[in-house]
Amino acid sequence: MKHALVVYESMFGNTKEIAEAVAEGLRATMTVRIVEVGSAPAVLSDDVGLLVVGGPTHAFSMSRPNTRADAVTKGADEKAAAAGGLREWVEQVGKGAARPPVAAFDTKVKRPMLPGSAARAALTRFKRAHFPVLTAAENFYVNGTAGPLIEGEPDRARNWGAKCAAEAGP
Repeated sequence: MKHALVVYESMFGNTKEIAEAVAEGLRATMTVRIVEVGSAPAVLSDDVGLLVVGGPTHAFSMSRPNTRADAVTKGADEKAAAAGGLREWVEQVGKGAARPPVAAFDTKVKRPMLPGSAARAALTRFKRAHFPVLTAAENFYVNGTAGPLIEGEPDRARNWGAKCAAEAGP
């Protein structure tokens, strides 16, 4: 039986909360495994029918070692920041043979006209690796660098997860 795999990177806990809400939405119609990027498989198995990835937007894109180190100076989890991030994992998993449809989300500060998106950057890399893209990147918003999430974002994430599951089909 195919299932969804949700892989996330989280520095302050906000992206983890969104990933958990997305997984709840997916569970309405499919089985789901959710893992932090440091524990994510380097090679996807053939039973992954949908891959959903999420991470924080750092410096207009996916995090890098220097942006994760900077996040620690602002109170981020040191252990999470020391591990490899979504950027490194996407490059690694793209070398495997399995190519399930992929959806991506990110968390970012809500400011008008603030450019950049970790989710769009991840989808660009997945497209280059010939993964089919299920849907457009989705942004979820936080108040300030450390959060918290803006009210209603977990509910919106659950709904987005359910929409992804419906689009992925049986």
